[in-house]
Amino acid sequence: MTTGPRFQYRPPDFAAPPLAGAPDARFEPAPADGVLPDRFFSTTNLPTYVRAGGAWRRPRLPRMDCVIVLHAGGDLVVTEPRRVRKGQLVAVGTEEDGREGIFVHTEGFLGGAHSANEFGFMQTEVSREKPVDYAVLAQLLGEEKRRSGKILWVVGPALVHARAREDMIWFIQNGYVQAFLGGNAVAVHDLEAAIFGTTLGMTSSGQGVEGGHALHMRAINQVRRVGGIAAAVRQGLVTTGIMHALVTHQVPFVLAGSIRDDGPLPEVLSDTLAAQDAMRERTAQATFAVFVATALHAIAVGNMLPAFVDSSRPEELRPLTTICVDQTEFVVNKLRDRGTHQAYGVVTNAQDFMHVLRFYVERWEQAQAPATVLR
Repeated sequence: MTTGPRFQYRPPDFAAPPLAGAPDARFEPAPADGVLPDRFFSTTNLPTYVRAGGAWRRPRLPRMDCVIVLHAGGDLVVTEPRRVRKGQLVAVGTEEDGREGIFVHTEGFLGGAHSANEFGFMQTEVSREKPVDYAVLAQLLGEEKRRSGKILWVVGPALVHARAREDMIWFIQNGYVQAFLGGNAVAVHDLEAAIFGTTLGMTSSGQGVEGGHALHMRAINQVRRVGGIAAAVRQGLVTTGIMHALVTHQVPFVLAGSIRDDGPLPEVLSDTLAAQDAMRERTAQATFAVFVATALHAIAVGNMLPAFVDSSRPEELRPLTTICVDQTEFVVNKLRDRGTHQAYGVVTNAQDFMHVLRFYVERWEQAQAPATVLR
């Protein structure tokens, strides 16, 4: 049986210098709505501790590029700057080593019982030349489902075009998807396939059909006519596909709009800030993430994810496994360059990734099933 990486989180030693003698963090009121004090502390996606009232605590809802707000009652919450209201107390300081009462624990997962090779699984360089250990990915995914984790998928339309649609449906139906994020296009082309049997006007064999260039628009129109995706499923207009599986299995989805969208579909959030809020609601709950064939949405969601799964028990902290799949190294490297250091890159096309991952997950499931005794 394949053994996946095991990470033992090592909390900081607050009883030892320099943290033992650190002062409480300083907080200053925001001068106006959405305006921060000078020298505000800009958060990272790593485990962060703030000394307040003589005790070190981790703020809730960790993510990068935000600020830490001290609420009445002592609650510390990582908050997007646009959500800060005038007078709220915002942590200030530029040092991350604890000398100003804020400590970013960059080495929390580098100590303990695991080996350097295991940590290297998540830190390996991204290259199409490197083999992908799908058995480990399948085990990590299977274990996350078994512990009732929240597995977040971020998917682009290429997954539908690449004939990986049935594999995505299988993962939804078998409990490996707790939230689905994407744009207008992935839903539109999935619905076109459900209603007309084509994607971008082509059949599954790659043959174009007469009038195929307009079929995605006709799919949008039919869905809009009945009132949306969920209504299209309930009324029998859509009886197969990714969106059908999400609706019938009550998996929440967020479709964030863009300036180039056709339609869009009724459920698409064309207000960028509303889309951010809806995505943030899902990323705050995520314990595992898979990004497939979408540069824009992968980087956006990656910026919202912490690098770790938070817990009230320090010993239960663990890395938030993030798998990023694209056919070029650029997307995966860009994601990591922008701060999502925990992203494990798989450079391949969506069809191959989904087919092979499903095969290994099914094999992992079979290995977990009790052996049948023949008499």
